[in-house]
Amino acid sequence: MLVSGMKKLAENLWIKGYPLSVLGTRHGRNVTVIRLSNGDLIIHSMAPFPAPDVDGIRALGRPAWLVEAMLLHDTYAKEGRGIFAGIPFLGPEGFEEVVKFPITPLLPAPPEWAGEVEVIEIKGAPKLKEHVFLHIPSRTLIVADLVFNFSPRESGWNRIFHRYIAGFKRYPGMSRVFKFYVEDKEALRRSIDEIMSKDFSRIIVGHGNIIEVDGKHLLRRALEDAGLY
Repeated sequence: MLVSGMKKLAENLWIKGYPLSVLGTRHGRNVTVIRLSNGDLIIHSMAPFPAPDVDGIRALGRPAWLVEAMLLHDTYAKEGRGIFAGIPFLGPEGFEEVVKFPITPLLPAPPEWAGEVEVIEIKGAPKLKEHVFLHIPSRTLIVADLVFNFSPRESGWNRIFHRYIAGFKRYPGMSRVFKFYVEDKEALRRSIDEIMSKDFSRIIVGHGNIIEVDGKHLLRRALEDAGLY
């Protein structure tokens, strides 16, 4: 169901996909909006928000935090900050050097999020510093580039690039780029153990299709395919 231009996935949880091309592929970017019980909004991942989308987001509640959850997700950071000016922009350690504007650390998470949104850092890949979000009420995990979930019916250059260059054999899957940046497999496994200890079924990926059910099993399978779990 569409609410104010956003697709509602669960109570207080919406997404919208935006175009994003990577080396000529249709990569896409998912923006997630979480509304807390006090009406404040967390806007997870930035996009070149057109005016109707900005109005639609504001209709859901009060934008209170902007989020980018890993170092490589800076594509639309400046645009998002300019559009939703004057509110905290949260990111991983080092993101300020990438985007050249002030960043509030993702951890510790704002106290207003307690009991509704949890943030877990994926350790072992310090040049990525991805953090995953857990929306507790809807049992939804939100990731950036940990796994991708494109359509298995891809064709043409999209299929060639994703399968043979990015290295996806099936979806959801981890890219060769993420694997390349893993420096400490044991630290990463400990982070994944922490994630797996949480209660979730749905996964919102940064790029690709939402995993609506059985997300924990599919995430484990993707990490096993990558030889990292």
